[in-house]
Amino acid sequence: MPASSSAPASSPALPGLSHRQSEFSFSVGTRLTETCSPSDAQVDANGGAFLGRTGTITTPHGTIQTPAFIAVGTKATVKAVLPESIAELGAQAVLANAYHLYLQPGPEILDAAGGLGAFMNWSGPTFTDSGGFQVMSLGSGFKKVIDMKNVDSSGPDDAVAPGKERLAHIDDDGVWFKSHLNGDRHRFSPEISMQVQHQIGADIMFAFDELTTLQNSRAYQEESLERTRLWALRCLTEHASLTASRVGKPYQALFGVIQGAQYEDLRRKACQDLGAMPFDGYGIGGALEKENLGTIVRWCNEELPEDKPRHLLGISEPDDIFTAIENGADTFDCVSPTRVARNSAFYTPFGRFNLSGARYKTDFGPLQDGCDCYTCVNYSRAYIHHLFKAKEMISATLISIHNERFVVKMVDDARLAIESGDFFEFKAETLGRYYS
Repeated sequence: MPASSSAPASSPALPGLSHRQSEFSFSVGTRLTETCSPSDAQVDANGGAFLGRTGTITTPHGTIQTPAFIAVGTKATVKAVLPESIAELGAQAVLANAYHLYLQPGPEILDAAGGLGAFMNWSGPTFTDSGGFQVMSLGSGFKKVIDMKNVDSSGPDDAVAPGKERLAHIDDDGVWFKSHLNGDRHRFSPEISMQVQHQIGADIMFAFDELTTLQNSRAYQEESLERTRLWALRCLTEHASLTASRVGKPYQALFGVIQGAQYEDLRRKACQDLGAMPFDGYGIGGALEKENLGTIVRWCNEELPEDKPRHLLGISEPDDIFTAIENGADTFDCVSPTRVARNSAFYTPFGRFNLSGARYKTDFGPLQDGCDCYTCVNYSRAYIHHLFKAKEMISATLISIHNERFVVKMVDDARLAIESGDFFEFKAETLGRYYS
């Protein structure tokens, strides 16, 4: 259905939900434009006003000072890193994946354990995404949503990435997909996604949505946007029912997910539609061209309610993080810090380097001079280089700790820079050094 002809959004009757929603809150702290005075040239280069801000998200399991990077623990673990280590390096929250936990060990196991946090021995706030990205990935074979490669936008809407098999099929009611573990056939719908996420028990959940790719035509993007709007209403209805029936459980916040790909009118329409619904916050999702990231985030945040938090799904490169922050994203997540660590890559203020190089064999300094993480305080580049060459599992653990700390601290410092009034200077210094 074309965006211009879809019915106006209407919120379902959700008796009792508003009372429970008071257990979750967000408050704006300092706005970027209150402490910094960007030049006209900076505003023009950004394409519009800067919407960055600090804030506080309050959940039943603690607070999150924003902007904040959320560590990804896809299967109830940040790969190769103990939950205690994630807390020690300063991460405020972790995000797990509903699709993966649904398949293994099953949401009923997490429910019986007391929820995601209790199951993985993490006492802080938790997120679960809805599985929408996995549906897209199973359906199209694409593994990234930012700056997709090998995309021919003139191709058919049901095209798949080269060498991939379509494992998911979408209809207006939901999705059929094959398990990547054993090939079993499963059904996900907005209602099932809510049931699964309520059992998993995270503090913040995301509504089930259809994530399109840059491959899809404008006509399909419009059709998909309407499908996601209707699914959002169904998610809210099921969420209210489950919240009422699961007496004694902590309140779980529900975020609506904004789609619309690279189209301004579709993004703004999605924000207006879902912004009128009683969500606790919003996720900005979908396929993005890297060069348009800031523009798309700004479009969305110009429309979304200012008193609700906004989470940008799936970014961790320093330039993307600063772009997201200054355009109003409050939280974001990505698997990249631990994924690259497993291939011996480590972050420094001067860029990303690969520890497998021979020059590190006798380098007895830390991964990063001055870094306060457990790895840098206790181990040398030479030792971790040896661990990788010897294929010892602890090698990935040590670099993952450092990489997570690097990104978490960079975002923490950006938050402090907004409050102190030197955000743009901090951004220029950080990115100038990192990409030099």
